[in-house]
Amino acid sequence: MTAQRQIRLKELASKLGLSPTTVSRALAGYSDVSAETRRRVEEAARTHGYVASRIGRMLVSGRTNIVGVLLPISAPSFMDDFLGQFLSGVADGLAGRGRDLFLAAVPRGQDDLTVLRHVVDGGHIDAVVINRVTHDDPRVRYLIERRFPFVAHGRLLAPPPAYPWFDTDGEAAFAGLVDRLHALGHREFALLGPSEPYSYAEFRRRGFEGALAGHGIRLAPERLPAVPVADRAAAIAAAQRLFALTPRPTAIIGMTDRLALAVMEAAQEAGLRIPGDLSVVGFDDVPIAAYARPPLSTFDQDIERSAAVIAGMVVDVIEKGFDGVQPRLAEVKFVDRASHGPAPKPRKRARPG
Repeated sequence: MTAQRQIRLKELASKLGLSPTTVSRALAGYSDVSAETRRRVEEAARTHGYVASRIGRMLVSGRTNIVGVLLPISAPSFMDDFLGQFLSGVADGLAGRGRDLFLAAVPRGQDDLTVLRHVVDGGHIDAVVINRVTHDDPRVRYLIERRFPFVAHGRLLAPPPAYPWFDTDGEAAFAGLVDRLHALGHREFALLGPSEPYSYAEFRRRGFEGALAGHGIRLAPERLPAVPVADRAAAIAAAQRLFALTPRPTAIIGMTDRLALAVMEAAQEAGLRIPGDLSVVGFDDVPIAAYARPPLSTFDQDIERSAAVIAGMVVDVIEKGFDGVQPRLAEVKFVDRASHGPAPKPRKRARPG
């Protein structure tokens, strides 16, 4: 039995009375094709068994329909809970707009910018999403100068002329958290953050210290330790040093859930009750946070939904250019669990016998 020949793009276009370019753009989900035309084309493609060729689409549109994300490979584990949820959200968001996700691995010993230049200059992708932005991120500067479509998940501290970014308002979140804990009687605070120059850490620290200053509290540098964000042992050691301070902090905030969970682990080893002796709060609401003992109070930035929004933004940048996409600053929601509570009451000194 002879296999039936697959219908070609020109034949499908002829049946619909449309140009091949219009049919191709309709199947790719371009916004300049009306919803009714896209519906007609998609229905006809299903009826006639037409499957678009990626190479054919590239020849017609000049695009790959692929968006890249850089993925640094660092020991011992390069895929944490946050990044897993983020990539899942980006992939789903791109799929809904007819695009595919390409992960560009950054091997150990190689910098992100070198890999980024390779995939951009090689024409492998139409756009890129930049994650974990640093204070003056060279990747963002390069993409702006290159006028290559991108969206940054995070902001430069001293931003250049408008560029497309999506960020969560960690500054406001940490300011509100200080007010919440201060109302619970806490006066001895500490903040554990990453030693990497991530912009999110600077904004969160600003909110934290600004709110403390409003309550007349200023922290000594030893109450603001920084450790490599993926180094659990270093985070535990930093927490142990905080416990040895006099007076000991009654509330320690982790700039991420991973850091907060390390503080909780160190506290349990030290025999400190949470939240009776120590309140601990994180940020991200990764899945494991709800299963900690006790469950971790944190901030939910709805990682997958935020990533899907970023995916939509980057497709809009491809189609409309930089000027067609506005930056977005999203609020986060406090997740009120069991790892924070009222400040412990000062212990009364025993009277001499």
